[in-house]
Amino acid sequence: MNAVGIAVADLPRSMRFYRLLGLDLPEDSTEGHVEATMANGTRLMFDTEEIIESFLPDWRRANGNQVSLAFECASPAEVDEVYARVVAAGFEGEKEPWDAFWGQRYALLGDPDGVRVNLYAALT
Repeated sequence: MNAVGIAVADLPRSMRFYRLLGLDLPEDSTEGHVEATMANGTRLMFDTEEIIESFLPDWRRANGNQVSLAFECASPAEVDEVYARVVAAGFEGEKEPWDAFWGQRYALLGDPDGVRVNLYAALT
């Protein structure tokens, strides 16, 4: 796998959310497709609903929780800082940071389109 795609209802809002998580995305885009390349070469791609409908005319958004994205943080303190920064910017904080029994500091966010975003770091 070399890419993950997300169909977004509001591209500028989604770009703002993911920039808060540290992705290198443009401040503004006049196109319906934007992507960020991760350090390992995997691309995270965002397409507007209009772009999706341009090649799948019968496509309609359906709510679901089948997809989640995980962002590794450098430390437990960074999990707390990123979570606080994203929530303070007005985005959904699904579950505040906690020390999980499996040995990680963990938190859950929701992106503007309902995609679950996990933040984590090893407890040391």
